[in-house]
Amino acid sequence: MKVVLISPKGPLYRHKGGIFRKSLRYQPLTLTTLAALIPAELDAHIELIDEGIQDIPDDLDADIIGMTVITGTAPRAYELSKHFRERGIPVVLGGPHVTLMPHEARQYADAICVGYAEQSWPQLLRDFSQGVMQSAYYQSPDLSFDDMPFARRELFDKRLFLTQAVFEATRSCAHDCEFCVAPAAWGRKQYQKPIDWVVEDIRRVGKKKIIFIDLNLVSDTDYAKALFRALMPLRVQWYGLSTVLIAHDDELMELMAKSGCRGLLLGLETVSEESLRDAKKRFNASVGYKQLIGDLHKLGIAIQGCFVFGLDHDTPDVFDATVQFAVDAGIDLPRFAVLTPFPGTPIHRRLQAEGRILTHNWELYDGQHVVFQPKNMTVDELRIGHERAWQQVYGWKAIAKRLVKARNVKPLAISANLGYRFYAHNLDRFYTCDWQTDVLFSNPLHMIQSDTTENISVSSKSKNRAVCG
Repeated sequence: MKVVLISPKGPLYRHKGGIFRKSLRYQPLTLTTLAALIPAELDAHIELIDEGIQDIPDDLDADIIGMTVITGTAPRAYELSKHFRERGIPVVLGGPHVTLMPHEARQYADAICVGYAEQSWPQLLRDFSQGVMQSAYYQSPDLSFDDMPFARRELFDKRLFLTQAVFEATRSCAHDCEFCVAPAAWGRKQYQKPIDWVVEDIRRVGKKKIIFIDLNLVSDTDYAKALFRALMPLRVQWYGLSTVLIAHDDELMELMAKSGCRGLLLGLETVSEESLRDAKKRFNASVGYKQLIGDLHKLGIAIQGCFVFGLDHDTPDVFDATVQFAVDAGIDLPRFAVLTPFPGTPIHRRLQAEGRILTHNWELYDGQHVVFQPKNMTVDELRIGHERAWQQVYGWKAIAKRLVKARNVKPLAISANLGYRFYAHNLDRFYTCDWQTDVLFSNPLHMIQSDTTENISVSSKSKNRAVCG
């Protein structure tokens, strides 16, 4: 049996025509984990294709094809599925978008996987080999990560990615931010992998600089502290995601630093308390951002601070205010996103009910396009202000002020800022809102409705989170 696993291309990380000439991606875990879950008794030949860094061969052949789908890649996934099914190759679709929109996805696949696929995916393949594959497979209610295989990273050419040293200890997050996909897709229960398993996975890869992709690595502080203590003997440098609530636990921050943390992505979201309430992220208001950033800098931890524009209390002055805050606080790498009401989230349902959703062209749901009507500004004001904020915060003077404030004028910090400067000044070449006048009706897929959204867990580790979630 030949099994081909595909990650369809999206608008930013495309093999050809994207912002960057070379892929700046770390190797994702989704396909390599799905490959590891294929039952050994099937003696399958496995091929992985990440369309963001390679082309799909014209003569691609397989007994069955599986694709992982996030909202932004759904139109491309459906296009590819149609092509392969017309050639007589069965197609299975899974991933966050499929989990959130199963009735839509079923129209384009022979089978779908809904929810985490650690148990359902192997069962689907066993059924397929026996000629009894069902049309839908769902996450097992007794799902556990206690006995999972290690991702088959070797199935990808490591030269195609910045790094293969990508790891996951936990999944989902306990919070219920209105715009975040996690609670709608994954639910709020955090699944945890055994700490000794995580340590062994890191040892097997053997790299000293690693990335944790967990949505909120510190959601369970007891687990996080135990993990950080276990990392200390490895002498790694790691980068990951966290909420600002670490500010309330000095021991946790100190353990992070001692375990090798050198960089954190923090969802700061907004400088406005009213907008934090809009996002149902009121817990952020309990933290002094500048104090936290300063404390983390003293511990040797750089900050990627993420902000979202377009919340209901945002007015046209939010862009300049946010840029000024990022400079004054000395954020090493600021990052901005347009509020994106992903299907299945509370904010999508609310904006849909208010008649403010402008398009269901899922390819535009990427955190950079404006797909809804803002409350206190026009679509153009949001689009232009977002681009201007990127360009201002990565202006030469702003870069210098931020890094001096952060006491981080290391070559890596400088090169990262130069990379983001290039990105900031090329947004208008690759992200435009011309779809509003001449693209909206050019493809029937653009008009797919979202009234069949179901709040069920997301499939097989693919992350469909809001950019700054």
